Amino acid sequence: MPISFQNQIFHLQTRAFSYAMQVLPSGHLAHLYWGAPLREANLSHLLSGVSDRAFSPNLAPDFPRLSLDTLPQEAPGYGTSDFRSPLLQIKTAGGHNALELLYQSHRIFAGKPVLDGLPATYTETDDEAQTLEIELLDANSGALVTLSYSVFESLGALTRSVKLENRGPDSLQIERIFSASVDFNAADFDFLQLSGAWARERDVFRTRLRPGTQSVESRRGASSHQNNPFFAILERDANETAGQVWSFNLVYSGNFYSGVEVDQFGTARAQTGLNSFGFGWNLAPGESFQAPEAILIYSSNGLGEISRISHELLRTRLCRGTWRDKTRPILVNSWEASYFDINEEKILRLADAAKTAGIELLVMDDGWFGARDDDHTSLGDWHVHATKFPDGLAPLARKINEMGLAFGLWFEPEMISPVSQLYEAHPDWCLHVPNRRRTQARQQLILDFSREDVCDYIVEVVSKILSDVPISYVKWDMNRHMTEIGSAILPPQQQREVPHRYILGLYRVLEQITARFPDVLFESCSGGGGRFDPGLLFYMPQVWTSDNTDAVSRLRIQYGTSLAFPASAMGAHVSDCPNHQVHRNTPFASRGAVAMGGNFGYELDLNAISPAQREAVKKQVAFIKLTRELAQKGAFHRLKSPFEGDETAWMFVSSDQSEAMVFVMNTLAVPNPPLRFLRLRGLDAAQNYTVSPVDLGEESSKNPPETLQLGGDVLMNAGLFVRELGGDFRAHLWHLKSQ
Repeated sequence: MPISFQNQIFHLQTRAFSYAMQVLPSGHLAHLYWGAPLREANLSHLLSGVSDRAFSPNLAPDFPRLSLDTLPQEAPGYGTSDFRSPLLQIKTAGGHNALELLYQSHRIFAGKPVLDGLPATYTETDDEAQTLEIELLDANSGALVTLSYSVFESLGALTRSVKLENRGPDSLQIERIFSASVDFNAADFDFLQLSGAWARERDVFRTRLRPGTQSVESRRGASSHQNNPFFAILERDANETAGQVWSFNLVYSGNFYSGVEVDQFGTARAQTGLNSFGFGWNLAPGESFQAPEAILIYSSNGLGEISRISHELLRTRLCRGTWRDKTRPILVNSWEASYFDINEEKILRLADAAKTAGIELLVMDDGWFGARDDDHTSLGDWHVHATKFPDGLAPLARKINEMGLAFGLWFEPEMISPVSQLYEAHPDWCLHVPNRRRTQARQQLILDFSREDVCDYIVEVVSKILSDVPISYVKWDMNRHMTEIGSAILPPQQQREVPHRYILGLYRVLEQITARFPDVLFESCSGGGGRFDPGLLFYMPQVWTSDNTDAVSRLRIQYGTSLAFPASAMGAHVSDCPNHQVHRNTPFASRGAVAMGGNFGYELDLNAISPAQREAVKKQVAFIKLTRELAQKGAFHRLKSPFEGDETAWMFVSSDQSEAMVFVMNTLAVPNPPLRFLRLRGLDAAQNYTVSPVDLGEESSKNPPETLQLGGDVLMNAGLFVRELGGDFRAHLWHLKSQ
């Protein structure tokens, strides 16, 4: 069985790793091991060096040789002699923080329970996972903590979460509650994070751990463009294919903290969970608080295996619904084609061009509602713009459907414009603090989703449009972060609950709307990739990866994103040039090749491009229809990093290894370049493959490769010859089929 309990030791096993912990005679739950699979968990000797040290208090008189300051723990509390970062910190009615959690009981059962009000991974049958729940009690305060561990044995993943129940007579104030804390008995590791900004999300940063704390976090009310909750700890020589890697990701969309503390003894404590900055939660007697879920993955075979395990888990056991496994449509979005300047005639002309090219879905972006002619007005007024669409949206959608295209629509339901009918009627519905200015961003404020009446209103107005109009796709946007974080209906002692209550309200809204409209494909967006996190993937199986559609920028954005998230989650579009974000010109074929690394589409005016580019669109659409399941469901292998040189390469391989797609692109051309052989991965060494170059239309490589017949062993060990690409920003794409 994946979980066993013998000699007071819990041993959790997956195909990829073992995870072990021990109940000590003192009642503390000690962490023993997380790493390569073990046959047994006789690991008590790993605690030999954790006796008290100078300036590390001990638990005298009962356990005079035990110090919590040196003990590796599963649930470290604050205030009872462990000076390192705690998993949990509470304040009692007496104003004290001391907390000591001791083992009470446990249970092991098949399957995986849902988390109350929160997204989480799931099982379709109970034999897919096994769950361990351990109860720990602080007798003084009555704080009962349940640690939950679910083992996905065949997938090679472990999930953790924490629930706190107040069983005491007085209210408790939660000041910190993380979802996972893991102590390592060494600290000679690297720390890898995904950080950036709007239009350059999820750059890869790798640094050595050092004494003190290294962390990433968000205090913006969203998981943010600036930092992502995913992080990894790596052996210093670990790379894509070799070395030990431990990764953490948080199934949450709001303020988070992910970090590692290195102590004076050269040990490391890795943690992830709700950010305690600006957070507080009043817990009355009998009430409980559920923290989000953390996903833990280990590999002894480098970052590539970490990513593929994460991709499979998120794609198949976090994403849900009709569109989890269904082939995603090729779309064209109206935003960069016309911005706010839309009307029925322009949309129908775009739809006609899309039909001619073989595109399957037209998405009408911002500007269709209220009096929305720019971004100064109308958010919250979710009724049709009467001037632009005098007959309403339903007739327009039906005309598009009659052309053979599905119809999609952009919303930004979490926002409100100060110039709007909704704000005029309900000025208290936005997040605000009395007697302070209401700071605007993009000329908008944020609706208070911590309020049930606000959430109910949004569910009602969005549902009405989705009921009245034949809509197949929704792009759900959110274009600013939280300031003046207050709610008009909560008492003063609960104002620090607002950011988390907002996220809980958002999840409730998304649960209701997606359940009512299961056949609609929902895509999350937050100024592009500002909320690219596992929490929203539970409700929406794909995310607009970045507002930056430049093909060269997207090499880094999509590469970094792939460390944690599957290609099936990444929206990737071909846009016009000069690019609207960085004003760079790139070949049309290269733009297509890069976009084939995710959910493929277009973000341009199909009627304004050249005849040669229109033909290129047809070629790209035809090819992606043949191969899109590779990007959606295939194993992803990173071959060359855009963070390490002037060339980027990746590939997808089908589950049966009979088909693959290989991509390589340069940035700046090198004169008289050296010979290059690209060694592929993930193929069947015993199979032979037809290796065919793909013509992606105008400005494809000026030196196209030839079709070859090669064995999988040759392709992986000797490599595929890469001809000179013939200029800046040029790409090759190959399609491999087994013979």
